[in-house]
Amino acid sequence: MELKEIKKIVEMMTENDLAEFLLEEEAFTLQLKRGTAGITQIVSAPHQMVAAPAAAPAPAAAPAAAPAAPAANGNEGLIEIKSPMVGTFYRSPSPDADSFVQIGQDITADSVVCIIEAMKVMNEIQAEVKGKIKKILVDNATPVQFGQALFLVEPA
Repeated sequence: MELKEIKKIVEMMTENDLAEFLLEEEAFTLQLKRGTAGITQIVSAPHQMVAAPAAAPAPAAAPAAAPAAPAANGNEGLIEIKSPMVGTFYRSPSPDADSFVQIGQDITADSVVCIIEAMKVMNEIQAEVKGKIKKILVDNATPVQFGQALFLVEPA
């Protein structure tokens, strides 16, 4: 299952105030539950089951993982790139490699801006917006929550 498909499911859950979602395919199960403790993700492969607590759900008025949300706090005109999942934020593909993006760098919608490690899987996060990186809001190798702003971008 693609990351974009999971994002759409989480958005649908938030928009429709759904408490639980279950998808079972041949060798894959995705179960999402929302409650007072947030969203719990359960993903299973044929012989393993992993459960991980996720962030509290986003307010129903805003799409959960929309990267094109205008930034607040005096940063009018800037767009937030948000985390599509709970995990650990990495600015580069390896500790000794250059960062994916720097402040002032121009990006396209397909530009990889970071990696988020979730359940031992490295997920490349694309900008999904064209513009220039203005701020990096998260320190390298720190935990991030679902929907947390990672970057501020000046749209092109």
